[in-house]
Amino acid sequence: MDKAAVSRWEHGRKKPDAESQLLIADAFDVPASDLERYPWPHWLPGREEPVPLGSAYTVHALRDAQRAVMDHERRTFLTYSALALAGLASQWAALEPDRLTAAADGTHVDEELMSWLEETGTKLSALPTEKRQHMIKLTEAHLDTVTDLLEGGQFSEPTGHRLHLLASSLASTCGWYRFDQGQHYAAGKLWNAALTNAHTARDRDQGAGVLADFAYQAIWLGKPETAIEPLSQALIHTRHPMARSTLHLRRARAHAAMGNAGACHQDLKAAEATLLTDARDPAPSWCRWMSTADLAVDSGQCMLDLGRTQEAQARIEEGLSLLPRSRDKTRGVFRTYEARSLLQAREVEQALTVSNESLDVAQRIGADRCVKLVRDLGPAFQPYKSVDGVPEFLERLRSC
Repeated sequence: MDKAAVSRWEHGRKKPDAESQLLIADAFDVPASDLERYPWPHWLPGREEPVPLGSAYTVHALRDAQRAVMDHERRTFLTYSALALAGLASQWAALEPDRLTAAADGTHVDEELMSWLEETGTKLSALPTEKRQHMIKLTEAHLDTVTDLLEGGQFSEPTGHRLHLLASSLASTCGWYRFDQGQHYAAGKLWNAALTNAHTARDRDQGAGVLADFAYQAIWLGKPETAIEPLSQALIHTRHPMARSTLHLRRARAHAAMGNAGACHQDLKAAEATLLTDARDPAPSWCRWMSTADLAVDSGQCMLDLGRTQEAQARIEEGLSLLPRSRDKTRGVFRTYEARSLLQAREVEQALTVSNESLDVAQRIGADRCVKLVRDLGPAFQPYKSVDGVPEFLERLRSC
């Protein structure tokens, strides 16, 4: 392999032949079977660009996500760049979905099988976080079954639409589990697969929800600038008031994290207005949880980021009082926001109580990212080691 040939491969001007690909795979310890499953250059390790949209890539994206789940320990902290995610959002907004084609042979997906797949998928996706942690293997197996049917099954075009939409929903659910575990690379790959399948199924609302997931991840990881373009594209292409409220609220969070107070307040105002707008149709499943409680607490977090501590405390307390008891993960996250605002106000004893409660919830539901959110409060508690309970709490953080 000469340098000129390698340069052509790297810049996409030429594809290496089969023998060269085998040599490259051997050098990177990539199984030969991956070369049959994934086209060049998508089997290469360290390739973090999203899989393109289009019906030709739906199964590829799902298989790519499965590989990422198995490889999560090595790539936990990798995520898509702002440029890559903006490009994916633009593709989703501009491309028209291809027509579905049925496989020539394989398992026939009839109405009975399709209905069972959908009913099972709905039940698995609707599980609360505390139960989902124990059922994730079953959910991933269900996604694998749907992927096998898309790859080699025999089905009509309408059934194909339903299979792609189910694949998108399951991939999104699995992505959230991986995100909760702090496995951001695997979460991103699963959401890429969810977006590709939603696009092929021609479901704009579902696609907008996946872009919102990407944006939330970016904000969580301290990359709010990466969230703006996906949220803006999603807002253009979804009409349901509750979906638009969720998207505006997340964009407000991104603007606040970037210090853009004016843009943040515009989005908060839009989020409130659209949340109060009546709609004939039910909200998309990805945002049915959206409520005045979420609006209040996330508004409070925006105020924290903008340095308005007293206003933040009031909004967070309001949201917590409205939040249903069933939403434990959200309550744990909100309580951590509350603890941060209390620390900024130097109400240390109360912040300590709230932080311990948040950590209890995070550990019970098995959400590592929520544990980390509480752990990140540690430095803010350091100046208060003389306060009763703070040394014990810091020791608890070190051991978790």
